[in-house]
Amino acid sequence: MISGLTSKSYEEKLKELGILSLEERRHQLDMLQTFKILKGKDRVNPKSWFVMASEGDRVTRLSIDPLKIRQQNPRLDIRRNFYSQRVVYAWNSVPKDIKNSVTVPSFKSAYRRHREKC
Repeated sequence: MISGLTSKSYEEKLKELGILSLEERRHQLDMLQTFKILKGKDRVNPKSWFVMASEGDRVTRLSIDPLKIRQQNPRLDIRRNFYSQRVVYAWNSVPKDIKNSVTVPSFKSAYRRHREKC
């Protein structure tokens, strides 16, 4: 236990210790896992998780970037919270140069810098 933190709020404790909130850590790890799946760093077929925006019938603003993914229409309400559904909007808002990182560490550092700016 670290002394002197008992009277502080959760946000103040995080700031003093220099760590991210659980919500922010989950978000960053979701983006990292999405990067690894789409770039083939994990041995997972991306088509089993995501539908790429460029694979659609129509040409849209989403289909211009080959790494953008398309939202699927879930049949059940519970499916809305699944990993493959909750990362779509966040992943599509990541800048193209960060998505095109070559290695996992370079993506992590670039994405962390991007989140600190926001």
